[in-house]
Amino acid sequence: MNHALKRLKDKNLGTAITLAKHYRDLNQPEEAESICRDVLEVAPENVDAWRTLGLAMTDRFASQWMCLFEDACTAFNKLPDDYERAYYVGIAWERYAKAQAEAGRAQNAIHAFEEAIGYFDEASKHAAKDDPAPILHFNRCVRALTSSPELAAAATIPPQPKFKFDD
Repeated sequence: MNHALKRLKDKNLGTAITLAKHYRDLNQPEEAESICRDVLEVAPENVDAWRTLGLAMTDRFASQWMCLFEDACTAFNKLPDDYERAYYVGIAWERYAKAQAEAGRAQNAIHAFEEAIGYFDEASKHAAKDDPAPILHFNRCVRALTSSPELAAAATIPPQPKFKFDD
């Protein structure tokens, strides 16, 4: 098969981003990701495309966190605003933590929730005066750490190295 990708026209970028967001709403993150990549091919500095791409990747963390987490953080780190970079990387860590908790990896979930808390705390420093989003996510992470019996139990056990390295 010899098929080549077609390039979007500049005038179609806004519509394409709207469609990517729509596909995220329909729980079709692969479609949203594909559209964002098409937009970024034409407009590599498009903030909406980077944000939506990162979120589409985090939508798939439940089944594919291992290969998508770093890519999502890379997309979010392309955002030009300190607030958005911290906030959306915090979102990636929070969603990663939830995926880890659902998979029974309590120690990983604890670490990821703590990372998310740090990013939401940083985002709060840069947030607009009336923007509660970083605080709400910060509190959600704290509640997850303090209300989950599995995470609470795992938090009492110090992490143990799986291998002992001797001379």
